Parts: sequence; structure tokens; C-alpha cells
Amino acid sequence: MKLKKAVITAAGKGQEQIPLQTLINRAGEPCSALSVQLAELSGTGIEEVAIVIGSGVDEALYRSAAKNAPVDLQFIRQSENQDGFGHAILSARTFTQNEAFLLMVGDHIYVSDATDKSCAAQLVDVARREDCIVSAVQPTHESHLAQFGTIGGSPVAGQAGLYEVSHIKEKPTPTYAEQSLLVPGQRIGYYLCFFGMHVITPIVMDELARHADELSGGALGLSPSLDACVDLGKYYAVQLDGRRFNLEQRYGLLKAQVATALNGPYRDELLAEVIDLLAPLRS
Repeated sequence: MKLKKAVITAAGKGQEQIPLQTLINRAGEPCSALSVQLAELSGTGIEEVAIVIGSGVDEALYRSAAKNAPVDLQFIRQSENQDGFGHAILSARTFTQNEAFLLMVGDHIYVSDATDKSCAAQLVDVARREDCIVSAVQPTHESHLAQFGTIGGSPVAGQAGLYEVSHIKEKPTPTYAEQSLLVPGQRIGYYLCFFGMHVITPIVMDELARHADELSGGALGLSPSLDACVDLGKYYAVQLDGRRFNLEQRYGLLKAQVATALNGPYRDELLAEVIDLLAPLRS
């Protein structure tokens, strides 16, 4: 599989400022959330990145937030009359052409627990090896199902953490998940939910375009098109050695910041500070 391009979506309503938020990276340096995402691409072999932004967003702010990006960068505006995650992805079709690409959502930060590979690098390696659509997933408690797309499927024999996808449902209820999305090997009450990172092939873009043509109104999502692809060829999900943090959620930025810091060289210093902060609460 040729995989040289990535798309980051940052056009969601109310999400425009998220990639511009300031974080402290693993090295202890202040930077934008967008620059952290671009650094995630290190070691993936990705050479070109398109960032999909809203129609009324100041592109200069994003360019400033992405300064010193290690890849060729371009910005694509989602049209005002288009709504939804699926339309944002379709906006990049001219950029992706007829090639597979890495898709990342602009409101997530990823923290790898692998010593030598980012989450994106882990996903890209699997996609290149299997030559198919691959979605990153993370075991997620049923109390959070309303926030994520969720897969049903079965483990691939002899490949730990790899699953053959049989069904996808966006934000299922716990009852629906229990009936249709159980995956062998998961803890009770846990399901494999999207990580915010996929390797998308041209067939997915074709399905998105078809669903867009059939849409009579409302937002175009990604999950229905991915679900349609289950019957069109091999589709895998992979559990990465890492964690996702949604910056839109309550304390999402704080959780991402703490996880990033604990993953860096100043871990012990941070832990000591946290202990000092918590000490008065125990007295």
C-alpha cells in the first residue's frame, strides 16, 4: 500500500479553536495542539498533510500553530453548505486523489505507550502490511459509548490486537452494543471504540460520495460509509499501544497534558509535584 498522505479534520462546529490550544510537549516546551498532532506523524513515512478547516476560520492562525511542521502542509476549507465529519473528509478528495491516506481528527491528542513508535506509526505499519482499511480502536467502557463509533468483529488468529471488522455503529446504546458489537476477549462492559485515527482507502471515499448524494439533509457521518465497506473487502481494526484523549471533553486538555508529561523525561518531577498538590487533600 502506498501511504504518503494524511488528512487532519478541524472543521467541526465549535472545534475551530481546539488545534490552537497550547500544550507542553514531552520535551517540556510550549506548543500548539496542532503541532503535537503533526509531530505524531514522525516515523510514519507521511510526506504531505492536508488540514481541513471551517469556511470562516483564519488560516493564518493555523499556519502559525503548525510552524516548523516536518511535512508539506496545505489547508482545505469545508464549504459552508456542507455539514458533518464525512463532508470534511470528502473536502480533501482532490488532495488524496485515488490513494490511501491516514485520517486523524483534530480534537484528539494521542499518547503512545510504545518506546519507539507513535500511535500513528503503529497504525500505518499495520495498514501497509495488511493492505486494507484499518481503524485504530481502544477498549472503552459502555458508559462512554455515546461519544464514539464502535465496531463489532472477531480477533484475527495469531495476531494480537488485530480484529476483522464485521459491523460498525456510530454512538450505539449499551443495549445495542451488547446485542450486536460484542468482541471476544474484551472485558464485560467494554467495547472496541474508534481511536480517532484511520487508514482510509479510495473505496471509503467512494462510499462517502455515494452517501452524500443520497443524503436528503443533515450531517454526513463517516461510520455508515465504513460500515458499508465491511462487505466490500478486507477491513481490520487494531488496538494500538497507546491512548487517545478528546480535547473537547470535560478536562480533556488537562488529561492529555498530564498523560503527555508523564510520558516524557520529566515524569518523576511531575509526579513529585502532583504528590505535593494532593497532600493537603489527605490531611
